[in-house]
Amino acid sequence: MEEPNVSRVDGLRAVELYYRTIRDISSGMPAFFHTQTRLNAPSLGVLHPEQFRDVAEITFQCVELFWLELRQAMDTVQAFEEREVSFQWLSVYMPVRALREFGIEHDLMERFTEKELATNRICFELSEKLLEETDGLAAGSIRNLRNRGFHFMLSGFGGNNCPMMRLAEFPVDFVMLSPEVAYYIDRGGRADEAVKSIIGFVSDLEAEPIADGVQNSHQAETLYGFECRYCAGSLAGEYKQERFYY
Repeated sequence: MEEPNVSRVDGLRAVELYYRTIRDISSGMPAFFHTQTRLNAPSLGVLHPEQFRDVAEITFQCVELFWLELRQAMDTVQAFEEREVSFQWLSVYMPVRALREFGIEHDLMERFTEKELATNRICFELSEKLLEETDGLAAGSIRNLRNRGFHFMLSGFGGNNCPMMRLAEFPVDFVMLSPEVAYYIDRGGRADEAVKSIIGFVSDLEAEPIADGVQNSHQAETLYGFECRYCAGSLAGEYKQERFYY
């Protein structure tokens, strides 16, 4: 597959990844890196995902964007390895449309072989839109790519409008819980039981839960007591550019 051009705007990457740590609650050490894509638009300034993802996913543009993000993420993995930054994987947002592309497995393996990069260094982040898929094509691609060593993480799980039972159809490795879940901690016994149940539900499906939106150590300790090992949010660290990690 031909590489898309990496265009620049006023000397900046048109597509730029920012990184935040996902921490192991018990040790406090970084375990993974979660990425966020920002677009540098000439007339609109810096655009965050909530400002462009939905529009991009209506068209093939989301797949073109995915390949740009992936290439930058692969470069960052190599940079982190050279600096001996400790991490297991970093995430790349993958639109469901990319999972449904013919030849996606071949194209990914071609790129990773060319870069001599281990596939287990990348975790593809999937939005809750995955749970709307019903024909089995996306689930099949996930299984095939997991067999190649890639990881998958479903994000935004457990929010008010999330169809939880649909998760059973998709063999993801990690599930990032909606920040709404952490918000309910200490809001009463029933709320805590609901949080604990969501974590248990994810674990029972043999996926590793990651709590997002964690703001303080008490929330982290409570989540760990509910058998959630990892957290992201202001407690774990904000999004930063790759050059700030050593």
